[in-house]
Amino acid sequence: MLRLLLAILLAAQPAAAVDLPELGEVSRQYFSDQEEQTLGRAIMRDVYVDPRYLDDPEIESYLGQLGYKLVSVSTRNQREFTFFVVDDPSINAFAMPGGNIGVHTGLLLAAQSESELAGVIAHEIAHVTQDHIARMIAAQSRSQWPTLAALALALLASRSNPNIASAAIASSQAYSIQNQLNYSRDYEREADRLGYDMLTRADFDARGMSGFFNRLQRANRFYDTSAPAYLRTHPLTTERIADMEARSQAAPYHQQEDSLDFQLVRARLRARAGSPQDAVLAARAALKEKRHDNAIAAHYGLVFALMRARQFKDAEREARALLGSAKAHPMITQLAAQSALAAGNPGLALQRYAAGTAAFPGYRPLQYGYVRALLDADKNKDALRQAEAQLTLYPLDRRMWRQAAEVHARLGHRLLSHQAMAESLALGGNLVGAIEQVSLGIKAGDGSFHELSAAEAKRREWQEAEKAQRKDGQAAGSARVLGW
Repeated sequence: MLRLLLAILLAAQPAAAVDLPELGEVSRQYFSDQEEQTLGRAIMRDVYVDPRYLDDPEIESYLGQLGYKLVSVSTRNQREFTFFVVDDPSINAFAMPGGNIGVHTGLLLAAQSESELAGVIAHEIAHVTQDHIARMIAAQSRSQWPTLAALALALLASRSNPNIASAAIASSQAYSIQNQLNYSRDYEREADRLGYDMLTRADFDARGMSGFFNRLQRANRFYDTSAPAYLRTHPLTTERIADMEARSQAAPYHQQEDSLDFQLVRARLRARAGSPQDAVLAARAALKEKRHDNAIAAHYGLVFALMRARQFKDAEREARALLGSAKAHPMITQLAAQSALAAGNPGLALQRYAAGTAAFPGYRPLQYGYVRALLDADKNKDALRQAEAQLTLYPLDRRMWRQAAEVHARLGHRLLSHQAMAESLALGGNLVGAIEQVSLGIKAGDGSFHELSAAEAKRREWQEAEKAQRKDGQAAGSARVLGW
């Protein structure tokens, strides 16, 4: 569930949301676009280093693809979004400042169809596009911010001493904050309505949203002391359920088949669960007993589980069979290339990566794998060409910048290595780390005049941005305690 930061940031007095302010007016007087972006970057800086963040490019790529499919049909699609995955079995998803939307692995596995998952994500996108976070903050007095920032910093310290958290909450009379996580009913209804519109415009089954929420509501009856995490942060009412069902029944019948991407991601998550040996046994049993929705995804899950169990020869044999039986797909190609590399056949791995990146040039997880395979084969100059080509196309790719840093280090390019790492850190919201890295690169003294000039210009840019961030430190400071 959300921890205390979002309670602090999003808590509004119950009566304050009845009269919704006009978008971009009242709310932005108290919480500007720039403040929200600053807070969003600070939040993502901590997301990327939190152990619960699932750093899995394939799953994150799928989530981003699904999310932007919905954003593209929104009536307010000018916002930028970041979709990320939290390794947590609870059923939850949440929107945070700056267009950052997190989805728990538990939700990805609990959704019984892609339309159900899309319905939840569309609901969260609507919270962002309608500026609900800014509007909730605007409902509070601006004078509360210093207290909230001080409380957040005290709670940050409590990671090493839980007693500090109790003292901080008691001293600020904030016991009720944890009970004020909920979005208001008005916001929830608005997110339902706009999320439903996105769902239908993106050609998903309109019943996905109502079906998922209905099932959550029924499951809630079996919880004695606490509801599922999603219900605690997004309270359901009979009226909301009835409204969603009415919309679904009024819509023309439309059954949408789940994409193979959806099935592969779920198979990947199931193969990550439990011990490697148990994952292999479960995957083999599901195939033998035909307990699966998609045979290709089930075989994919078996290859992934075998890789986890370090049964590399078996994994490669299954991967060959999978490549022969399935249509070309980037996730399958990626896993097959990884299995060849793990089985001790780097030549075959590079062949598969070369073919895959040519067939699916926009699928960035394949590009990461290709650069890694080139590095493992000591083809450092080829790895550099590949990384630079990708960064020309996707200059905001923090993962590729990190790989470029490793490539430059292999080649002895100290300035360029530090600068590439600095770019990765800056894109992840860590401006202090970025400044430190680029300063180390400048001190290395091995760059050309042009390279040194570019590095110094970047350092000045990040120093100015970091200074501006500190000026808005009340908001950024509150971001350091994440809530999931």
